[in-house]
Amino acid sequence: MQSKISIDVTLDENRVPEAIYWNATDNTAGSTQKAKGMMLSFWDGADKTALRVDLWTKEMMVDEMADFFYQTIMTMADTYDRATHQHELVDDMKTFAKTFYAKFRESQLKENKL
Repeated sequence: MQSKISIDVTLDENRVPEAIYWNATDNTAGSTQKAKGMMLSFWDGADKTALRVDLWTKEMMVDEMADFFYQTIMTMADTYDRATHQHELVDDMKTFAKTFYAKFRESQLKENKL
């Protein structure tokens, strides 16, 4: 069995992403999906390095970026928990995510008061 994931990125004249579309052969939505941002990581076992592609469009707002990071860190913690059962480390990751998001919200409130 095999699954294929396709990602198409439309760039402006300065090579800044304007649109990101993705689809997967086992996508339950059944059609191409639009995204404002993406993070893709691969582990190179030979070099022991993470290969990453992080993209976001001009449409993605700062508050959306904070939500995206918060949710990504929480999901990474859940994934790490399922793989390792290192509950203390998982709790640390989730605490960091919550602190990060709370600090972001606090900075937004201060910024909006100015």
